[in-house]
Amino acid sequence: MSADVEIVLIAIVVAAACAIPGVFLILRRMAMMSDAISHTVLLGIVGVYLLIGDLDSPLLLVGAAAVGVLTVTLVEIVTRTKLVNEDAAIGIIFPGLFALAIVLLSVYARDVHLDEHVVFQGDLVFAPFDRLVIGGIDLGPRTLVTMVVILMLNLALISLLYKELKLATFDAGLAAALGFSPELVHYLLMTMVSITAVGAFDAVGSILVIALMVVPPASAYLVTDRLSWMLALSVGIGATGALGGFWLSRWLDTTIGGSMVAMIGVIFAVCFLFAPDRGVVAIARRRLRQRWDFAQTMLAIHLLHHEGTPEADIESRVDHLWEDLRWEPDFAEQVVRYAERRGVVRRSAGLLSLTSEGRGIAQEALVRS
Repeated sequence: MSADVEIVLIAIVVAAACAIPGVFLILRRMAMMSDAISHTVLLGIVGVYLLIGDLDSPLLLVGAAAVGVLTVTLVEIVTRTKLVNEDAAIGIIFPGLFALAIVLLSVYARDVHLDEHVVFQGDLVFAPFDRLVIGGIDLGPRTLVTMVVILMLNLALISLLYKELKLATFDAGLAAALGFSPELVHYLLMTMVSITAVGAFDAVGSILVIALMVVPPASAYLVTDRLSWMLALSVGIGATGALGGFWLSRWLDTTIGGSMVAMIGVIFAVCFLFAPDRGVVAIARRRLRQRWDFAQTMLAIHLLHHEGTPEADIESRVDHLWEDLRWEPDFAEQVVRYAERRGVVRRSAGLLSLTSEGRGIAQEALVRS
């Protein structure tokens, strides 16, 4: 298997593993927690390395995950004081822990490859050369094997606790009333986020970890309301962005991580603009349609109000609408044509009359008002 193929596989697996817990972070409005955890896990990595002096030890994963959970716990403690809100608590806790990690890294670990460049941008291009060999058998890149295991753990946790996660996410009060522990589910989720961030940290760096946890789920949220579809779309968007970013980096001869972030951002922009219900274009079209529907209803009420009266022949003329409704001639003509297409009014010899459907629309509007 070539190095390029292994890089792509690592990127896709990392994207899928990050997207799964990211969905619940987005739904819980805790996207910034991924930022905090992806930075503060560095303190766990540096702390364990300084204790044992081995960057390949699995204890680094344990230490980093523990610091991730510590970050969540400290944020919860500060938030519960009600002196500051959650986003401010995150802004207080994670810079302090991250700064401590950077200081320790700069002072005591200058000679290892875990430097500031790796922290922010990752080392994905070199990941295929760090092999996991057990009993003389090459199992592949260490990062790929690690992230496959983490992806399987994430899938297993989602499968086993799908109902609990869904209920605790959308209605924590009901979950507690039914005997579930929302806090336990919350900390299990944060542990999953921490472990995933740690596993992806060395390969893709903190910036891409944040992007992969937040942007694909945010994009999927714009497209669907179903949790199962959101999970699947998040994984698909993350994998597509990772693959597209790799080829973009080859084309532009630039960093792989930065290109992946750019591609994921492009996908989000497309969803943001063109999502069927929540996209900017769909919202603009819906507002425009509502404007015309409102004008059509006003026209129907006007005609119903004067229907059967002596002045009906005057009030039902298109060129007379400006007097009562204060409509410019061009706008009045457009509203009438819109109402005709919708079967609300009929025009005959320059006079307007309501159809049975138009009469019903006017009466329903008057009842609601």
